[in-house]
Amino acid sequence: MDNAKIENVLLGEAVIRNAAPQSTANTTGFDEHFEQAQSTISRLETLQNYGNSGEDPALAAFLAGQPHLITPAKREWTALVRERRAAGCVMQRVHVVTEPITDYLRFELTWGYQPNVDAGEDIRIVPVPMGQQWPPELPERTDFWLFDFSVLYALRYHQNGAWLVTEEVTDPARHRASVRLARGRAATRAAVATLP
Repeated sequence: MDNAKIENVLLGEAVIRNAAPQSTANTTGFDEHFEQAQSTISRLETLQNYGNSGEDPALAAFLAGQPHLITPAKREWTALVRERRAAGCVMQRVHVVTEPITDYLRFELTWGYQPNVDAGEDIRIVPVPMGQQWPPELPERTDFWLFDFSVLYALRYHQNGAWLVTEEVTDPARHRASVRLARGRAATRAAVATLP
């Protein structure tokens, strides 16, 4: 998959979100890591709502009770997942989910993640039951993409869930440990798909 297609996939996969202000500070090479990773591509998601994303049409259909909408961006993302899995690269994602579950997460857990799982992405959930504290070893309001457990990009968001900036982390050791801890605490997606 060429870099232009990767950029389109990322724009639609809620990695790069259309919201002001935006910055591409320190993102040189970010897209290329999706093609160059040899063993693992890992994602840590910490927000309960993501705004202004390529998922908005599918979310609107979900909330309106319409039939399941698979967007072109979702098709491109799942094609990338299948391509990378066929090349032997593990695609994995962990989402820290607090209760009560937001409408966005109901959508994500039922419609959003299933095509990714079907394509070969390993998706897990760290549940945070109502009244319990956020896991102290995991960052709040900062998401990550970690490539081959060595190259890490932090994604920062506005309080409304709109993407602000992607930054390469030059000393990823602490965050790399967070991704591993999150995977260790996580339940499989199927185990939490029935949460209210």
